[in-house]
Amino acid sequence: MRETRTIEFKEKITNTFLKTVSAFSNYDGGEIFFGMDDNGNIKGLPDIKQACLDIENKVNDSITPQPDYTLELQNNDRTIKLTVKSGPQKPYLYKSKAYKRNDTATIEVDTLELSRLVLEGKNIRFEELPCKDQELTFDTLCQKLKECIQIEAFNQDTLKTLNLYNSTIGYNNAAGILADKNHFPGIDIVKFGESISVIQKRATFDNRSILEVYEKALEVFKDYYQYEEIQGTDRKKVEKIPEAAFREAIANALIHRVWDVESQIRVSMFDDRIEIISPGGLPSGITEDEYLAGKLSVLRNRNLANVFYRLGFVEIFGTGITRIKQLYENGLRQPDFELSENTIKIVLPVFENNLNLTEDERKIYMILSRTMLKSISEIAPYVEFGKSKTTQLLKKMGEKGVVKIEGRGRGTKYMVK
Repeated sequence: MRETRTIEFKEKITNTFLKTVSAFSNYDGGEIFFGMDDNGNIKGLPDIKQACLDIENKVNDSITPQPDYTLELQNNDRTIKLTVKSGPQKPYLYKSKAYKRNDTATIEVDTLELSRLVLEGKNIRFEELPCKDQELTFDTLCQKLKECIQIEAFNQDTLKTLNLYNSTIGYNNAAGILADKNHFPGIDIVKFGESISVIQKRATFDNRSILEVYEKALEVFKDYYQYEEIQGTDRKKVEKIPEAAFREAIANALIHRVWDVESQIRVSMFDDRIEIISPGGLPSGITEDEYLAGKLSVLRNRNLANVFYRLGFVEIFGTGITRIKQLYENGLRQPDFELSENTIKIVLPVFENNLNLTEDERKIYMILSRTMLKSISEIAPYVEFGKSKTTQLLKKMGEKGVVKIEGRGRGTKYMVK
């Protein structure tokens, strides 16, 4: 066992552990083991009963409000496990300060994080706070509601039904984010050429309804990742990246991002992939495994999610990641999801059919897919098998129609078809 974000070791009982009690209570809970050194080795406590009393008194006297915790004797009554649960009455303070875990360290939260804890403790979300702009118009929202669900009248009652307005506070932040003009950040899209030094196009959509931001992002996507093929008298739309996957990824970014920071959603477009980075990591109450498996959905912005759901921009809440994975089920390359404390990144590769390649052929394919032409000598250093086997595999891939072979002898070059 080692120290982690939710596990800490303390060889002796000093007041420093109280910061960690605050951190565990404010976020996802955790365990503190007393009588163990930093490497998890058992050192033991001299008077286990007195140690329990000391821990209990320190927690009860120093943390406000009262945290939810239990004490348990372990290792033949030589060590103590303090289990701290995430509490509902946030923020939990030690000496009037709130703390959080940063990997295996415990640090004081900043002003923004403290305000989030205060709202969470009151069961209030940022989108439910009064919007600082109260002179708002909703032409885009009105148009979309009429197009998608055929509402006959759009008025203040409509906004109340959507939880965007009430007579006490007026318009909330969710209303501001959906309004035609607002002060909220949007999406910054960059289309790169052969390298990040070559920018083919840049489009920024800010301070407007996120419904318009959503549509504008789709327009840029279609310009670069869709085209038409003429087959006889018919025109066939070809998608280099599944449009449904991009829609889900952008909708997820808009619905689940944090809106209390002045940061745009970044969309980086490359010839072989799209990267979408949204501000804000996972909301509390959901683990990385649960998110990636689509087992659990925690809505950070439920009012915005409700509008997107009513308009048909998303299907059932919490199925976005699962749906993206399903769209790539028969693809050679799979989407990638990267989570950090402050961001969520989704990578959508250009869709390529899985042509029943072997594991070794896949490795070669992934190398070739990053560049135009390569020789055997350029491919061999990146695979664990020699040039002879690499040559044989490339020949088989050529027969399958996956690889194009140009030249002869030492001048032979290979490329993905």
